[in-house]
Amino acid sequence: MNILAIDTSNQVLGVSVLKGDQIIGEVMTNLTKNHSVRLMPAIEKLMKEVSMRPEELDKIIVAKGPGSYTGVRIGVSTAKTMAWALDIPVVGVSSLEVLSYQGRFFDGVICPFFDARRGLVFTGLYQWRNNHLEAVFEEKNLLMEDVLQTLKEQETNVLFLSPDIAIYKEAIEKGLGERAIIPEGPYHIPQAGHLGLAGLTKQPDTTHALTPNYLRLAEAEANWLKAQKENENHG
Repeated sequence: MNILAIDTSNQVLGVSVLKGDQIIGEVMTNLTKNHSVRLMPAIEKLMKEVSMRPEELDKIIVAKGPGSYTGVRIGVSTAKTMAWALDIPVVGVSSLEVLSYQGRFFDGVICPFFDARRGLVFTGLYQWRNNHLEAVFEEKNLLMEDVLQTLKEQETNVLFLSPDIAIYKEAIEKGLGERAIIPEGPYHIPQAGHLGLAGLTKQPDTTHALTPNYLRLAEAEANWLKAQKENENHG
């Protein structure tokens, strides 16, 4: 099975081509640049490098968030458009789940997270059991302070994975001490190849029904809804 995996849900732009569970090509950058301009050229170049035509693809797998609103939209829209044009299945995978693959051989709780500003994070808890990644805590948008308090009460070692680890490293170490496991830099960057693996056995989404998972409303939308509610109350 020929698979194209696309991740633009955060700062990292990752594109991978897999044959089954084998990565045959991958492109990744971790730069603050415009994904909308760079994604299709990256896909086109990678497909040429691995000598594969779009018509030979069997499935497209995309990171559907949480993360950057714009980044998530770009990836999901591109994946849906390509899947529709090629008449092949598309699978959406949680960006947090993909990041958890960096802790594949950690025997304990994994806490992947992305900064959501103002002390908030997009996060969930995962654990590898019998060679399968299982969610042990539902993905939510929470204060990191509350996340650390919950983890502190569990009295277990926790592997923290995040491209935004520097923002919360001090608070994590202060809150959990030696029970907080924080690896080196490369482990905090999600890999498009892992995205391909994560979506390999998942059921396809209905192409037009696949939607981003923001975990919260965009700020502009939230403000608009708040204003509408206030208008109704004053009406």
